[in-house]
Amino acid sequence: MTSEEQPTPEADSIPVWRRLWRVQKDNILTLAIAFILALLIRGYVAESRFIPSVSMEPTLTPGDRVVVEKLSFKLRPPQSGDVVVFHTPIPLQAVGYAPEQAFIKRVIGVAGQTVAVKDGQVYLDGQPLTEGYIAEPLQYEMDPIIVPEGKLFVMGDNRNNSNDSHIWGFLPLSNLIGRANLRFWPLEHLNWIRNPLT
Repeated sequence: MTSEEQPTPEADSIPVWRRLWRVQKDNILTLAIAFILALLIRGYVAESRFIPSVSMEPTLTPGDRVVVEKLSFKLRPPQSGDVVVFHTPIPLQAVGYAPEQAFIKRVIGVAGQTVAVKDGQVYLDGQPLTEGYIAEPLQYEMDPIIVPEGKLFVMGDNRNNSNDSHIWGFLPLSNLIGRANLRFWPLEHLNWIRNPLT
């Protein structure tokens, strides 16, 4: 070993973390910035969610992954037809669902609108909705109800197999996480999730 290759006493006294910092400073800073950006994007812009159940078939199937964007509702309120992701409402927490669990449903009625189910058909403000996206006609009835301020009425597209507002009531706007706008996995299912009612 030459004298150039031998560690100096000064080098031996430098802590390992400081030597690592000197060598990897740029990489560590890049990773830290990427991590912070990822947290900011997930918290305020968009995140990925997994579809665990059949309640949104045929629009979304178990195993699908969707992008949930969080900015549009800061610019405009949710509209009938939007597919939204939200935290567990209080009535579902009361029967054992975790508060941080996420659900995905379609907005049917917004504040001030009247929702009813009659003869296998959803009625919004007295008019039947044309819903080519549902799995099958509804097998239950629901008397007309008015959506209160600050709430939404949401339903799954697989109406007869969906734990939704017709069971547990209105969804508070404060529970919203965002709007599902892109199915990206599996690749053969890749498509935009559009609002057919607007």
